[in-house]
Amino acid sequence: MIKAIFIDIDGTLRDSNRNLSAKTIETIKKVSEKGILVILCSGRPRKYIEQISRECFASKYIITSSGGNIYDYEQDKILYVNEMNKEAIIKLYEIANPEDVRFIMNVGEGRVVNKVKHPDQEKKLEEDIRKFVYKNDVVQCTIADSDFDKIKNLIPKIEEVENVEIKNRHKSLLDAKFKDDKTIFCDIANIDSNKGNAVKKLLEILKIKKEETIAIGDDVNDLSMFEQVGYKVAVSNAIDIVKEKADEITLSNDENGVAVFLNKLLKKLNI
Repeated sequence: MIKAIFIDIDGTLRDSNRNLSAKTIETIKKVSEKGILVILCSGRPRKYIEQISRECFASKYIITSSGGNIYDYEQDKILYVNEMNKEAIIKLYEIANPEDVRFIMNVGEGRVVNKVKHPDQEKKLEEDIRKFVYKNDVVQCTIADSDFDKIKNLIPKIEEVENVEIKNRHKSLLDAKFKDDKTIFCDIANIDSNKGNAVKKLLEILKIKKEETIAIGDDVNDLSMFEQVGYKVAVSNAIDIVKEKADEITLSNDENGVAVFLNKLLKKLNI
């Protein structure tokens, strides 16, 4: 019996315009009503993912910041946190800020940034980076810009920073067939921080077995999640390595691929 389904958000659950279709919402609600936990997993910060989870009637558990945090939003309880190395954050800031790119820190329920782009979701860094970092628990940093070459050229410098690594990056940085969009990015966190470790931790907390779980994803940061579940599903717009590792490939995120798979699953389980 399937007890938990872990689903990535951008590129998987939502379409290319970052919208949730009515079909997807209806299907996740149906799955949840059958007693199966639908757990959203993303590099996004806590508040952002909670809003999406509530919108589509998923479970109260969310995995945020590429696995840096597990949160129960009904109980307002942090179940797990992997705080980034503070000196690494400072070095990353010193790499990004002089290049006039966005430096984003996932802190608490939201984001603190050097350049505000989304005032409803972000707060501007108003103090010295060292002072801020040593007063706050940062679980993930993102370096982003609309200039593809600028971000690409920063990657070697990012990779030299000790104790952290790039957890996810815009698909165009991995495969030329994916076109650039408005934001080219790299998500960075502790070496041992990833979706897979967070999935494993939550399954231990909930006492759910690996063979009772499914994961659905599209990108490189979903591979660690795949390692911790019993059945792996890729949307057809996923990068090649994710599709190679999947047990099944569903339709793309623009074709309600998640909903198509979940409806098929419900029929198979006869529930």
